Amino acid sequence: MQPQLPPTEAIQNLPTLLSESWFEYPVRAQPHHTDYAGVVWHGTYVAWMEEARMECLRSIGVSFVDLVALGCELPVVELSIRYHRPVQMGMAAIVKTRMTQSEGVRIVWDYQIQSPDAQELYITAQVTLVAIDREKGKIMRQLPSAVKDALARLAGGGDRG
Repeated sequence: MQPQLPPTEAIQNLPTLLSESWFEYPVRAQPHHTDYAGVVWHGTYVAWMEEARMECLRSIGVSFVDLVALGCELPVVELSIRYHRPVQMGMAAIVKTRMTQSEGVRIVWDYQIQSPDAQELYITAQVTLVAIDREKGKIMRQLPSAVKDALARLAGGGDRG
């Protein structure tokens, strides 16, 4: 067994958790996710994390279409990834995500990508989003109330995974 790399400093020094339960999103490494050697390409992990975050939000009643309709975008402004082990073509994995901080219009999400039996850790990551007014193209002063309410439900935990 290879030694595991420690998490990045940003991931290691996590803020007080808003949600202690993880949302789980299963994936499988398909040929188009990999490089010529059959190893998952690094950008695929970012796409999987985005999918997991969108599905987590959808599970609490917030869809991307709803955000757009509210005039709100949540672009990534910071991304930190630690690659512990590669995922190979054909392998199944679980992308776990949870919102760990929501302060004003900044929202921080943590991620782990691991084997379905939780014995192998492939990725740890942290993503920071900021709410942008679509029409003005500027950072919002506050989240729309519908988004705030939904995130409050997410922060409350519950069985989402």
